[in-house]
Amino acid sequence: MDSTSLRLRTPGPLYRVFGVVVSVWITVVLVLGITGDVSNLPILEHTARNLYFHVPMWFVLYLASLVGAWHSWRYLRTRERLHDVRAEQAWIVATGFGVVALVTGVVWARFTWYQGTGLWWSPEPRQNLVAVQLLITGAYFVLRGSVDEPRMRGRLSAVYALFATALLPYLTYVLPRQMQSLHPGAEGNPAFSEMDIAPQMRWVFYASSIGFLLLAWWIYTIRVRAAAADLRLQASQAASD
Repeated sequence: MDSTSLRLRTPGPLYRVFGVVVSVWITVVLVLGITGDVSNLPILEHTARNLYFHVPMWFVLYLASLVGAWHSWRYLRTRERLHDVRAEQAWIVATGFGVVALVTGVVWARFTWYQGTGLWWSPEPRQNLVAVQLLITGAYFVLRGSVDEPRMRGRLSAVYALFATALLPYLTYVLPRQMQSLHPGAEGNPAFSEMDIAPQMRWVFYASSIGFLLLAWWIYTIRVRAAAADLRLQASQAASD
């Protein structure tokens, strides 16, 4: 393994400032999300606060998956190990935020649409299709763990990542919109943005979306640096043996 191909620029002071800004931003969003005013919408009431956390997780899932697909495609073209590292870490971030999105959606549905039924896992089409997508995403890591040879693992993982990313919008957006559902944006049910929510909720929602995207990028870059450093260490140890 050529460890020089895994070298990254040393982060400067702006990177540390970025981390502080993201931390403060997310803290403010959490405070406003928990304590701010909400619209007195039927059924939703104070559960509408989940909008600040549930929806931004989907934004991260989509964008992180695209980043993973981009680096997977770049790896297939260049065979540069760093692209494989970046693709894997992007998929880890996407999967982590995707699981949080699913869990917050399950809890939200439990205490609004299915309150009093005792159901924790509902027949909601989007919820079930998202679970399918996350299982497909999880298979990416199973595939990586089943192949020992780095180049073969990188190639197979990259092809699979492109396949899984192509399914993502279909399973989580296109198909659910064609089904009868209580979820906003589904057939016969207007999107949440069309509902009469308080203007101050919109600003917190926009800030939350930006904040969680920045947080995801920060986590991603930290993980890439850690993974690349670990591989460089393995390469140097193998060379010295």
